[in-house]
Amino acid sequence: MMRAYRWLFPHPLLTLLLALIWILLQNEFSAGMAVFGLILGVLIPRLTAVWWPDRPVRFHLGNMATYLIIVLWDILVANVQVAWIVLTKPNSKLRPAWIIIPLELRQPEAISVLAGTITLTPGTVSADLSDEGHSLLVHVLHTDDPDGVRDEIIDRYERRLKEIF
Repeated sequence: MMRAYRWLFPHPLLTLLLALIWILLQNEFSAGMAVFGLILGVLIPRLTAVWWPDRPVRFHLGNMATYLIIVLWDILVANVQVAWIVLTKPNSKLRPAWIIIPLELRQPEAISVLAGTITLTPGTVSADLSDEGHSLLVHVLHTDDPDGVRDEIIDRYERRLKEIF
């Protein structure tokens, strides 16, 4: 029974997300569009399952909700900080930095979420992942303490992603 369920729904959360997105894109709710959204939600993950052989076995949705709230807050705060930096600091006073973030994460999905989170937060961008996947190169627009930025990324994001994945 469980094997048939996994075959039909290799990524159950993705199935629901795709169906919901399809319904929202229609601008008008109808039963037919909801059914078609569910069909797409089943077919797309099923047809792409061969490219996801090592999908996470455990995924903590509650922790992910908390993580999303933290990331949204950080994006809001970083927008204000970057606007302040742009408006008040001349280019000669900026202190950009390249920071290497050592990673304990090993799942590609978790590393992708971390890199995406860093890039979504204004003032930082993920630039490169080491060949072994053990470190991430991040560029920061302005910092007086590169080690503090590294430690904050590890504590604020990577630690939580280890709990989620």
